[in-house]
Amino acid sequence: MKNVPKAIIVLWIGLLFFMVWPLGTSAAAVQENNRSIPVTMWEIKWGNVNDQGFISEISGLDDVWERRGSGRMDYESSGQPTQSLWTRLTIPELNEDSPAIRFENIKGQHIVMYLQDRKVYENYHYNYDNNAVLLPLNQSNSGDRLYIWSENSNGRLGIQGTVEIGRYTVLQEKYIHSGLLDVILGATFLFTAITMVSCTFFFGKFHKGLWISLCVVMGSIGIMIITYSPFLYTFYQNQGNLYSVLFDTAMLSGMPALCYFFEQIIGRGPYGVFTKLRKFQLVYSIIAVLALSVYFASEGQVNLLYVILVQKGNGIVLVVLLTLLMIGTVSKAMQKNREAIMLAAGFGTFALVSVAELLWFYQRGGAYHLTWWKWSMAAFIVSLIAILGSRFAEKHTKVIEYSKELELFNNELQRSEKMEIISELAASVAHEVRNPLQVTRGFLQLMTEQEDHINKGYVRIALEELDRASDIITDFLTFAKPEFDQIASLNIAEEFDHIEGILVPMANLEGGKITTDIPPNLWIRGNSSKFKQAFINIIKNSIEALQGQGQIDIWAYAQDGIIKVHVRDNGEGMDEEALHRLGEPYFSNKIKGTGLGMMVTFRIVEAMNGQISFTSTKGVGTEAVVSFAEFVS
Repeated sequence: MKNVPKAIIVLWIGLLFFMVWPLGTSAAAVQENNRSIPVTMWEIKWGNVNDQGFISEISGLDDVWERRGSGRMDYESSGQPTQSLWTRLTIPELNEDSPAIRFENIKGQHIVMYLQDRKVYENYHYNYDNNAVLLPLNQSNSGDRLYIWSENSNGRLGIQGTVEIGRYTVLQEKYIHSGLLDVILGATFLFTAITMVSCTFFFGKFHKGLWISLCVVMGSIGIMIITYSPFLYTFYQNQGNLYSVLFDTAMLSGMPALCYFFEQIIGRGPYGVFTKLRKFQLVYSIIAVLALSVYFASEGQVNLLYVILVQKGNGIVLVVLLTLLMIGTVSKAMQKNREAIMLAAGFGTFALVSVAELLWFYQRGGAYHLTWWKWSMAAFIVSLIAILGSRFAEKHTKVIEYSKELELFNNELQRSEKMEIISELAASVAHEVRNPLQVTRGFLQLMTEQEDHINKGYVRIALEELDRASDIITDFLTFAKPEFDQIASLNIAEEFDHIEGILVPMANLEGGKITTDIPPNLWIRGNSSKFKQAFINIIKNSIEALQGQGQIDIWAYAQDGIIKVHVRDNGEGMDEEALHRLGEPYFSNKIKGTGLGMMVTFRIVEAMNGQISFTSTKGVGTEAVVSFAEFVS
């Protein structure tokens, strides 16, 4: 029984082996069947000037064919340059069920193919001379001759790249893949640009110029990548001339937008060079688009300006433009401009690759197929989006800051309106109330002399409450009219000597201690009595917050023309809510407090063109900072 599990394991391993082994054999067989046969040898014959690609043009001329092989391009004959070339090869023995032959690239604007004497393929590429061809075959074509006639006004002729024979489905996958990735990349840029354009209506004037220019650049790049891809020319070859026109139009439209974007990022440049470059590029693009339109409308009959401005000059202008923009971007980045650094990184990659490829293209006489610029463009687009995104983020941060400032201004406005209402109320009521109080107090004092001992206690309490009411009215009057009749130069140290004389005994009774550190040469302009009243209110609150023991530190100093006076205690402190409400009328932490004392303090400091701020932590203490403009005699 103990060997049963082991036997089961061995049985399962055996079953898996017999199940997997046929799969491995099948996979190997499939791989073997999918293997393509390369074609490395063929023959060529140069065509005549009047060749039209008819098979009858080469009949009976088997003795003039030249043997060629892969890896060699044929540009012109040994004699006079020609615009057409015949290529022939022999189809080997075909064992596949659905065979086909794939040409990676045949150079020519017009391609015609014949199997024996039967036309099997024809393709027009107009201004584009890279042709990927997949030709279906059958087993009966074994040993047949395949004739290829190619014509090219640029003189670039011959087979370039791989030629292979294999299963149709396998070669079709390679065939479709050729250029499809370019279409996907270009479509991504184009779709993104269209989506961004649809968002333009929600921005108002907020960076609309930069946003639209970025959309135009991205859309132009997307169209250029799509229309430059061999995929369209391979599957939709009848519209080859339209693709060429779209490519040129997209390039001519994107270049002014690119100049505008750079001008907004790196500035006008020395002597306004980048502004002038943008204007020149705009004029050049307009004239070139008009020349392109005339060429297209005349079906190629009127082509002088098109050849000069679009086919010949546009590439040169693009090289100069990219070089100048790169120089300007690098110089701006060297000034540690963050946006210029991002732009230099993305645009530098694109510009260097594009200029290198264009120079190599011209050096090869147009025989080079531009490839890498499309992928370097992705880095450039990412940098443009990053720059615009950083600007949006910066604006968003500013909006948040402005919102906070607006909230503070709104709170200050509400406080000012509230104070104004209280001032008017205090001014209108205080005088009317004070006179009856004084009369009442006088009569109570007269009654004190006539009343017995018991009633004298009640009269004394009534007099104390009348005095407290009088003090409240005095505070109201001070708040309502903080202007000072007597303005003088005040020495901060001397003023605090008087304040100490009043409050030190009170602090000692409460178990606290007051220390001062004020230099003797600090001067401000203000009213002495009101100055003392404001700081007495502040220090009295600190004494009452000590709750039997503690320390009050007072110090002052001058800084950048401002005198700052600090009053700090280690009392009970305040929470955040109480700190924000400090100075509001009728708000107080004290049981019998009215809040008017601190309200008057704020009003006095404000009338002396000063500022007051409080910081406090519950259970730690409170610190008041009062700032005044320094007076220099």
